[in-house]
Amino acid sequence: MSAREARTVLPPQPPTASRARAWLANPWAKARFLWLIAIGYTLWALVPVLIAVVYSFNSGRSLTSLQGLSLRWYLWDVNSVRMDDSLRSALLQSFKLTVCVVVIAVPFGVGFALALDRWRSRAAASANFVMLFSFITPELAIGVALFLFFTQLVHGLGLGFPAQVLGLSMFQLAYTVIIVRARLLSIGRQYEEAAMDLGASPVQALRRVLLPLVMPAILASFAIVFATSIDNFVISQQLSSGAATQTVPILIYSSARRAPLPSLNALATITLLASTVLIAATIGVYRRWTRDEHAEVTPARIGLPV
Repeated sequence: MSAREARTVLPPQPPTASRARAWLANPWAKARFLWLIAIGYTLWALVPVLIAVVYSFNSGRSLTSLQGLSLRWYLWDVNSVRMDDSLRSALLQSFKLTVCVVVIAVPFGVGFALALDRWRSRAAASANFVMLFSFITPELAIGVALFLFFTQLVHGLGLGFPAQVLGLSMFQLAYTVIIVRARLLSIGRQYEEAAMDLGASPVQALRRVLLPLVMPAILASFAIVFATSIDNFVISQQLSSGAATQTVPILIYSSARRAPLPSLNALATITLLASTVLIAATIGVYRRWTRDEHAEVTPARIGLPV
């Protein structure tokens, strides 16, 4: 076939304007503008944080004028994190409270999620509703309710560090339950049933098969509970009994009414760095853990004699 005949066989091409309209109107085509929205959202969320981090290294006392870079507000100034007793106490209190909340909320949340996944009744549905209700209730309302609970109903405990741990653990438990339940629903029960078909007891199937499969969700819960607990303000402030139980968010809020120093930015940067390092480590462990999650269930894997 000659080139002239080939040109006569080809269908006519639509005009450029029609092709452009089709290119913009096709909702099933490859995303063309979502990456711009994603980049814009990321910048909107991170730029204020980055500005606060940069000003924590300001060599001057201003929060609006960068006068050089130094570690003054971290190490050697009299109002630095290292030298100021109130800043150092708030930082230690935040870490201590966060660790206690993680130790309580994550294991209890995993157990609660397993119970809700296995328990099929109206009582289970009611328990799930109560858990979700505490999750969607405004945090200020929960903080006031906990304040009244520990001051009016519970005698002998009162406000302070134990009340902060118990109240914040109750609030953070919902994160673990939701994450672990989603993981349980995604993996199903076939792995447990396969393990029990091979001779494992229900406890062995739970310990050697189910918990390793759920471990990525447990790690994610650990990171999320840590990150949301270390910067919690409402519940921690409502249940605080004074300077001894003052956390970093409470200190920043109380200092914002007077002329704050870059040392507060340094304090917040340390908590941000701790959360970032923990989340990055969790992601790394998660990737290694999920590498072999779909491996075949064998007697050797669940610790039974071959």
